[in-house]
Amino acid sequence: MTDPGNSRFRRLAELGLAPARYARVLRASDRTPLLQVVKTAVAASLAWIVCLLVLPGDLPIFGTIAAILVVQPSINQSFSKALERTVGVIAGVVIASLAAAFFGVESWLILASILVSLLLGWAFRLSQSTTAQIPISALLVLTIGAATPGYAVERVIETVLGAAIAVVVNVIVVPPVRLRPAQDAIAALGAEVANSLDDLARLIREPSTAKQRMSALVTARLLRPMELKAVAAVTGAEESLRFNPRRSVHRSTLATDHQLLDTLHVLVLRVPGMIRALDDRYDETIHTEPTAAGLSTEVARAAHDLRLVMQQAEPEEAATDEVPTLTEPFTVLAPSAAHWILIGSLLEDLRRVREVIVEASDDRTP
Repeated sequence: MTDPGNSRFRRLAELGLAPARYARVLRASDRTPLLQVVKTAVAASLAWIVCLLVLPGDLPIFGTIAAILVVQPSINQSFSKALERTVGVIAGVVIASLAAAFFGVESWLILASILVSLLLGWAFRLSQSTTAQIPISALLVLTIGAATPGYAVERVIETVLGAAIAVVVNVIVVPPVRLRPAQDAIAALGAEVANSLDDLARLIREPSTAKQRMSALVTARLLRPMELKAVAAVTGAEESLRFNPRRSVHRSTLATDHQLLDTLHVLVLRVPGMIRALDDRYDETIHTEPTAAGLSTEVARAAHDLRLVMQQAEPEEAATDEVPTLTEPFTVLAPSAAHWILIGSLLEDLRRVREVIVEASDDRTP
C-alpha cells in the first residue's frame, strides 16, 4: 500500500519545495549557468592582471577575491555585492590599521579586532555579507601586511578595482536575464490549474470514490506552493532586469508574466475551494441534478480556455485556430433541496473563474 505522505513528499520534491531536512547537503537544486562560471573566471583573471599593473607589489588577493564574489546572477546583485565588499574591506582595514597603530601587532589584538568588527556590523545593522567581510579584512591586514607601509590603502584600492572589473564584465558579457525560469514556472502552474479544473469537471459528471476525490483535492492544494514558486521566479526575473541594458527588450514579456500571475492567483484561490466543497457535500445523487451536466461542461470549458490563454502567452508557441469556448449562455435549472447549497457555491465560484479567464483571453486576443 502506498503511503500518501511519501507520495505528497515526492510531489513537493518535484516542485523544489521539499522540507530542508530532506535536502541534499553541498548540492544546489539547480546548476549555476556555465556562462556565469566563465564570466567569474574572466573577471578574476582581469582583476589579477590589472591589480598587478596598478599595484605591482604584493599579490592581488583582495582584488581577485572581490572579482569572484561580485559576479552574481544579476547586475543589481553585482552592484549590491560590490558595495558590500568595498564597505566591508574599508571598515576592516580601518579597524586593523588603528589597532596596529596604537597597540602594535599582538595575537590578542587580532582576536579583539575580530570582536570589534563583528560588533561594528551589528551596531550599524549591516548585511550579513558586509558584517562577515569586516573581520576577514581586519584579520588579513593584521596578519599579512601590518608591518608594510601603505599596505592597507593599497588593499582598499585593489578591492575597488576587482569589484569594478567584475561589475563591468557582468554588464558587458551577455547580461543575465532570468525570464525563462519565470515563464516555465507560470506555464507549469497554469497547466496544473487546468488539470484540476478537468478533475473537478469529471467529479461533477461521474460517480467517484473518496480516494479519487481526495487525490484531486491534494493535487489542488499543491497549487499554492506552485504559485509561490512562480512568484519567486518572477521576482528573480525582475531582479535580473534591474540595471540591465537589455531590460527594455523584455519589459513586455515581464508585464505578460505579471498579468498571468494575477489571473492564476484567482484560480488558485477558487479551484481548491470548489473541489473541497464537492468533497464535503458529496453524495451519489449529485450527478442526477439537471444542472450537473451543464456545470461539468462549463468547468471543462474553463480548463480548455485557460490552456488557450497560456498557449497564447507563450511567444515560442505556434499560432492556433482554437477559439475560447466560455462564450455560450448557460441555463441554470433549480437544484433539489439536498444540493442547492453545493450547486449554488459551485456556480458562484465558476462565475468568478469564468470572469478572469474571459478577461485574460480578451487581453491575449490581437
